[in-house]
Amino acid sequence: MSQVTPVTDANFSSEVEQHDGLTVVDFWATWCGPCRMVAPIMDQLATEYAGQAKVAKVDVDNNQGTATRFNIRSIPTVLFFKGGKVVDQVVGAAPKARFDEVFKRHLTTAV
Repeated sequence: MSQVTPVTDANFSSEVEQHDGLTVVDFWATWCGPCRMVAPIMDQLATEYAGQAKVAKVDVDNNQGTATRFNIRSIPTVLFFKGGKVVDQVVGAAPKARFDEVFKRHLTTAV
Protein backbone atom coordinates (compact mmCIF):
# COMPACT_ATOMS: atom_id res chain seq x y z
CA MET A 1 0.00 0.00 0.00
CA SER A 2 1.36 3.39 -0.98
CA GLN A 3 2.47 5.96 1.59
CA VAL A 4 1.91 8.74 -0.98
CA THR A 5 -0.92 11.16 -0.14
CA PRO A 6 -3.16 12.34 -3.00
CA VAL A 7 -3.60 16.12 -2.73
CA THR A 8 -6.12 18.41 -4.44
CA ASP A 9 -6.65 22.14 -4.90
CA ALA A 10 -9.08 21.97 -1.97
CA ASN A 11 -6.71 20.42 0.57
CA PHE A 12 -3.26 21.54 -0.67
CA SER A 13 -2.87 24.17 2.02
CA SER A 14 -3.71 21.84 4.92
CA GLU A 15 -1.83 18.82 3.54
CA VAL A 16 1.32 20.60 2.30
CA GLU A 17 1.72 24.21 3.39
CA GLN A 18 0.61 23.65 6.98
CA HIS A 19 2.55 20.40 7.41
CA ASP A 20 5.53 20.59 9.75
CA GLY A 21 8.73 19.23 8.30
CA LEU A 22 9.64 18.18 4.79
CA THR A 23 6.81 17.66 2.30
CA VAL A 24 7.58 16.44 -1.21
CA VAL A 25 4.94 17.01 -3.89
CA ASP A 26 4.94 15.16 -7.23
CA PHE A 27 3.01 17.08 -9.90
CA TRP A 28 1.91 14.53 -12.52
CA ALA A 29 -0.79 13.46 -15.02
CA THR A 30 -2.14 10.06 -16.03
CA TRP A 31 -1.12 10.53 -19.69
CA CYS A 32 2.49 11.46 -18.86
CA GLY A 33 5.01 8.67 -19.55
CA PRO A 34 7.86 10.15 -17.50
CA CYS A 35 5.40 10.63 -14.61
CA ARG A 36 4.73 6.89 -14.66
CA MET A 37 8.49 6.35 -14.37
CA VAL A 38 8.74 8.62 -11.31
CA ALA A 39 5.65 7.23 -9.52
CA PRO A 40 7.26 4.01 -8.22
CA ILE A 41 10.31 6.00 -7.09
CA MET A 42 8.07 8.31 -5.06
CA ASP A 43 6.31 5.26 -3.58
CA GLN A 44 9.67 3.78 -2.55
CA LEU A 45 10.91 7.05 -1.05
CA ALA A 46 7.63 7.60 0.81
CA THR A 47 8.12 4.22 2.46
CA GLU A 48 11.83 4.72 3.13
CA TYR A 49 11.31 8.19 4.64
CA ALA A 50 8.04 7.44 6.47
CA GLY A 51 7.99 9.47 9.67
CA GLN A 52 10.65 11.86 8.33
CA ALA A 53 9.01 13.31 5.20
CA LYS A 54 5.54 13.43 3.74
CA VAL A 55 5.19 12.55 0.05
CA ALA A 56 2.16 13.82 -1.88
CA LYS A 57 0.90 13.78 -5.48
CA VAL A 58 -1.07 16.42 -7.37
CA ASP A 59 -2.79 15.45 -10.63
CA VAL A 60 -2.30 18.62 -12.69
CA ASP A 61 -5.28 17.89 -14.97
CA ASN A 62 -7.70 17.77 -12.06
CA ASN A 63 -6.01 20.43 -9.92
CA GLN A 64 -5.07 23.20 -12.31
CA GLY A 65 -5.29 25.91 -9.64
CA THR A 66 -2.43 24.47 -7.63
CA ALA A 67 -0.38 23.69 -10.75
CA THR A 68 -0.83 27.28 -11.95
CA ARG A 69 -0.05 28.72 -8.52
CA PHE A 70 3.34 27.00 -8.47
CA ASN A 71 4.03 27.70 -12.16
CA ILE A 72 4.21 24.02 -13.13
CA ARG A 73 5.07 24.09 -16.83
CA SER A 74 6.59 20.65 -17.26
CA ILE A 75 5.72 17.36 -15.64
CA PRO A 76 6.80 15.53 -13.72
CA THR A 77 7.88 18.31 -11.41
CA VAL A 78 8.66 17.43 -7.80
CA LEU A 79 8.63 20.34 -5.35
CA PHE A 80 10.20 20.14 -1.89
CA PHE A 81 8.49 22.19 0.83
CA LYS A 82 9.74 23.11 4.30
CA GLY A 83 7.76 25.39 6.57
CA GLY A 84 5.16 25.78 3.82
CA LYS A 85 7.68 27.23 1.35
CA VAL A 86 9.27 25.71 -1.74
CA VAL A 87 12.94 25.01 -1.01
CA ASP A 88 13.91 22.85 -3.99
CA GLN A 89 12.64 21.15 -7.13
CA VAL A 90 13.44 18.36 -9.54
CA VAL A 91 11.96 18.65 -13.04
CA GLY A 92 11.68 15.62 -15.29
CA ALA A 93 12.20 11.92 -14.79
CA ALA A 94 15.31 11.61 -12.65
CA PRO A 95 16.84 8.45 -11.16
CA LYS A 96 16.02 7.46 -7.59
CA ALA A 97 19.52 8.49 -6.47
CA ARG A 98 18.83 12.12 -7.50
CA PHE A 99 15.59 12.29 -5.50
CA ASP A 100 17.23 10.50 -2.57
CA GLU A 101 20.03 13.09 -2.49
CA VAL A 102 17.53 15.97 -2.35
CA PHE A 103 15.48 14.24 0.37
CA LYS A 104 18.61 13.76 2.50
CA ARG A 105 19.83 17.33 1.95
CA HIS A 106 16.58 18.84 3.18
CA LEU A 107 16.12 16.43 6.05
CA THR A 108 19.48 17.50 7.48
CA THR A 109 19.00 21.27 7.10
CA ALA A 110 16.90 23.60 9.24
CA VAL A 111 13.88 25.45 7.88
